[in-house]
Amino acid sequence: MRGHPAGGHDAVMEPEPALYAIRIKGHLGATLVSAFPALDARPDGVHTVLTGRLDRSALHGVLAEIEALSLDLLEIRRLPPAGGPASPGEDTAR
Repeated sequence: MRGHPAGGHDAVMEPEPALYAIRIKGHLGATLVSAFPALDARPDGVHTVLTGRLDRSALHGVLAEIEALSLDLLEIRRLPPAGGPASPGEDTAR
């Protein structure tokens, strides 16, 4: 019988909230923006960017809401902490 090997990640339930930028195709009106109360919305060209601190479950909830509203998700980007360097392999350029 094989058991689950003990690892350093067993005690970690969920990582700390992180800052995310979520790009949605098109401009979202006030009604659609109100579906994302934890996020700030701003226009970016012809698209809308939602930004805010989310933990893993909140991020999945936002993604589910985007799908439920039939919005076109263009990009999800985890942003570096304010004043901190980007994580290795993290693309912060556009």
